[in-house]
Amino acid sequence: MSIFTIDKVKKTFTNGEVKEEVLKGINLSLAEGEITALVGASGSGKSTLLTIAAGLQPASDGQVLFEGKNINAMNQEQIRQIRASEFGFVFQFAHLVPFLTVEEQLMLMLDVSDSTLKKTEQKREVNRVLQLVGMDHRKNAYPPSLSGGEKQRVAIARAIIHQPKVLFADEPTASLDSKRSKDVMALIRELTKTLNITTLIVTHDEEMLSYADHIIKMSDGLILQNENPELVGRA
Repeated sequence: MSIFTIDKVKKTFTNGEVKEEVLKGINLSLAEGEITALVGASGSGKSTLLTIAAGLQPASDGQVLFEGKNINAMNQEQIRQIRASEFGFVFQFAHLVPFLTVEEQLMLMLDVSDSTLKKTEQKREVNRVLQLVGMDHRKNAYPPSLSGGEKQRVAIARAIIHQPKVLFADEPTASLDSKRSKDVMALIRELTKTLNITTLIVTHDEEMLSYADHIIKMSDGLILQNENPELVGRA
């Protein structure tokens, strides 16, 4: 079932008198429990598309429909509320707060997402999610003591602690070696399926594409191809 639809989305940037059309009318549907990977050369528009879908910047034209509601027509406070409660984010770097423990990172996210859970309930939920990502044994550790792969696992836990419906991941393995990259992508795939999340990933690493359910190839602001990952081999 599709809960997220991108309909005729365009994005134009203006620099003085020069206008650059970065997205040229994108149509895309994202389904629950599936990973869609956006791939393409630098400047193809894939990261711009992700940030528009996530409500981080507006489209110049078109609709971004989340559960039938057009995010592109909402005010900033409405968008903030959706991002805080319904969306999760994982980026190339974990961006963990260096002076907070792993457990405190997730507790902070629950506060930001306006969680109604009591503190004791929040701690139980944090422990449950850390177990899901295999980091419960490191809940009292600080970021400087974690490896790159461990930091990304914590970042993923932080992204799903408030039970979002959509997960946005922008180059989540770009800072990791091959083994850790595969571990992180396998974890994202497992959580997408287990928690029935709608996941949109931007990646340049073709080895990671086998973890996706759909592969969208972009070039010059257009979708060139929508592939089945079976063509590149399921991980």
